[in-house]
Amino acid sequence: MSRFIPNRTPCGLTRRESLWQVGGGFAGLALTDLLASTGQAHSPTAERPAHFPAKAKHCVFLFMNGGPSQVDTFDPKPALKKYHGQPYSGDAKVGSNGRPIGHLMQSPFEFRRHGESGLEISSLFPHLSRFSDELCVIRSMHADTAAHASGCLQMNTGSIFIGKPSLGSWLSYGLGTQNQDLPSFVVMTDPRGGPIGSASNWSAGYMPAAYQGTLFRNGGSPLLDLATPAGTTDRTQRRSLDLLNALNEAHRQQHPDESELLARIESYELAYRMQTEALDVVELDREDAATQDLYGLNNPVTADFGRKCLITRRLIEKGVRFIQLYSGGGHLEETWDGHSDCITNHKTHAAETDRPIAALIADLKRSGLWDETLLVWGGEFGRTPTSEGVDKLGRDHDWHGFSMWLAGAGVNGGQAIGATDELGFTAVEDRCHVSDLHATILHLMGIDHTRLSYLHQGLNQRLTGVEERHIITKALA
Repeated sequence: MSRFIPNRTPCGLTRRESLWQVGGGFAGLALTDLLASTGQAHSPTAERPAHFPAKAKHCVFLFMNGGPSQVDTFDPKPALKKYHGQPYSGDAKVGSNGRPIGHLMQSPFEFRRHGESGLEISSLFPHLSRFSDELCVIRSMHADTAAHASGCLQMNTGSIFIGKPSLGSWLSYGLGTQNQDLPSFVVMTDPRGGPIGSASNWSAGYMPAAYQGTLFRNGGSPLLDLATPAGTTDRTQRRSLDLLNALNEAHRQQHPDESELLARIESYELAYRMQTEALDVVELDREDAATQDLYGLNNPVTADFGRKCLITRRLIEKGVRFIQLYSGGGHLEETWDGHSDCITNHKTHAAETDRPIAALIADLKRSGLWDETLLVWGGEFGRTPTSEGVDKLGRDHDWHGFSMWLAGAGVNGGQAIGATDELGFTAVEDRCHVSDLHATILHLMGIDHTRLSYLHQGLNQRLTGVEERHIITKALA
């Protein structure tokens, strides 16, 4: 996707830059505001056309931090019941970080067929299972790492190394946003903490900072230091910001290639505009009692994730491009990382998220936003079909085969794609790499992953890297 390159006059300035210098730059500020209001000003996140028509305009990534077990959620394995308690005799001799491999362990959760499709879902998700005909479960995902930090990075950026732009950043760069008064990319973490790797999971990497994720809190002020300081009027704040912008712009004219400065100028203006818009988004008391009950806001188990899901619907209404919600934060049992007791762990985190996610789907359908919103569910990897040690209830990391699902705009729901082996250890049919998933998400949003690139260090960098990647065509409606 080509980038904006100004046409310069013989004096070395563009026409816009010349006008900017009139009256010490303040006329330029007024002109920019006028152009912005008519959609003509160049903004890093200005809305841009997709490569081809697509139904999905927004993407929501429901990130189950820690790694949910595929054999306890969306990939039933009857063989585990048959061989339950028997020693594992496969190729893996030790688990991640040298952890012991115990015996094969069946899932205690009942799998049932749901909907017209008969898609099998475990009893962990009684609310979500009502929408089984909307879900496209990919049972053959695989990644390149067994560690949480690098696993989260790969799922978010396509690379196990820090410094690459995240999926939300690529979508912001490629498509922009429909609302210049809110960030194009919003992240909401778990109150128990963020994922390992923290902000590197929503970083813009080598792209300008304007494309990075903005961290929202789901209560009170959505952003720290967003409120106007006491004793400061709107007029005073606007004049101060205009002066700051004039000084920044004077510096930018001397250094036109400093994209970071342009991003900072835009961030100041965005923060000013968000003082009204962002506060309105998180003011959930305006929602009627039925909606609040639908999301489980009055239940302490579901209240936090329910608030995040309801804020997500409001952000979609406002035109935000990409929203990522984290379930699980901190470490070990505070996430889906069920090393010591996977059963209790998954009961806890599924109970926190099942009802709110189902409510989001129902609400998007009710509001007419379902047909333009793509939902993605999953973690950085899955979990082994074996216990972690003899007579233990924990499961170790499994990056060789795990499950995720897609739903919403452009997705062919009511099906399971691919398969793991008989025990659920390794993806063996229609294998899907993390980068294949990214290519598919971009395609559903109207972007050709081979054409979306950013020049960095002399190379046209891509989210999906240089290896050949494939769109999961079976997932497309």
